[in-house]
Amino acid sequence: MAMNYNAKDEVDGGPPCPPGGAAKTRRPDNTAFKQQRLPAWQPILTAGTVLPTFFIIGLIFIPIGIGIFVTSNNIREIEIDYTGTEPSSPCNKCLSPNVTSCVCTINFTLEESFEGNVFMYYGLSNFYQNHRRYVKSRDDSQLNGDPSALLNPSKECEPYRRNEDKPIAPCGAIANSMFNDTLELFLVANESDPTPTPITLTRKGIAWWTDKNVKFRNPPGKESLEERFKDTTKPVNWHKPVFMLDPDEDNNGFINEDFIVWMRTAALPTFRKLYRLIERRNDLHPTLPAGQYYLNITYNYPVHSFDGRKRMILSTISWMGGKNPFLGIAYITIGSISFLLGVVLLVINHKYRNSSNTADITI
Repeated sequence: MAMNYNAKDEVDGGPPCPPGGAAKTRRPDNTAFKQQRLPAWQPILTAGTVLPTFFIIGLIFIPIGIGIFVTSNNIREIEIDYTGTEPSSPCNKCLSPNVTSCVCTINFTLEESFEGNVFMYYGLSNFYQNHRRYVKSRDDSQLNGDPSALLNPSKECEPYRRNEDKPIAPCGAIANSMFNDTLELFLVANESDPTPTPITLTRKGIAWWTDKNVKFRNPPGKESLEERFKDTTKPVNWHKPVFMLDPDEDNNGFINEDFIVWMRTAALPTFRKLYRLIERRNDLHPTLPAGQYYLNITYNYPVHSFDGRKRMILSTISWMGGKNPFLGIAYITIGSISFLLGVVLLVINHKYRNSSNTADITI
């Protein structure tokens, strides 16, 4: 038997239910949200509200950008490229495949004194630490001192997981490619006294505190580090095992700060990493006075095979960190564009606001 229903039935939720059947309806609940009765607000972008916004943004951003740009320019910084690909470079001799251990010296001049603490960085170019497989090639449990992971590293470390049937510690491609050049800095006092003065380079304090004290730990035990790592072997490209990275027990093994800094991978192919600190010890004298210097480099890290470059950077810092003119330029650019748009829109509004064709200008 067919059942008839009219439009009222559909509005009320459909045809009536048969006797004894459950009521079925597609009508939304009678709430403000489901019946779309919530209050709404829509901004009316008139000239009176938009123009002051553009001018305020411009007046705020431009002075901030100028301050940041001037501060960045006041930071002292010098870069010394020591890749050695140029025939005239003192480090060109170190590119020979027959040279196993090479030391080269580069002379340079500081035109202005460096005040305050000075940071020494090493920089690499065309080195992609952001490659997906490279970033994954590590074992965080092993680096945190887990004894089971020490002897049985993660499969993510392949092909740098085992060598000569022994587990590699630390395993993975990141650790295997660790930067291992040695940089030494000397000041040449003057022409009458050419005896060089070595600059004290501090190796502690270059890593993040959370890395040194939380993420990286040596295997537990009261034995010496050599005993704790005795069943492991060094990474393929390393010259010495992990327990010999530093004579200082507090800066050796997995908690070596040079190693920790390297393990924090860079996002871009051209990057710099902190190598040493040059601390100011006398308020009466600059940390690095202007004059002649030379850099002694123990050249161990090859980069010419992938067209990379190496450099040493000396830099001071400010309240905003290291030298970064981009941030100030970005603020000045955004502020200037905003202010210019405000002026253009103000002219347009002044020209057409009394026009007979436009009763009220809205944007």
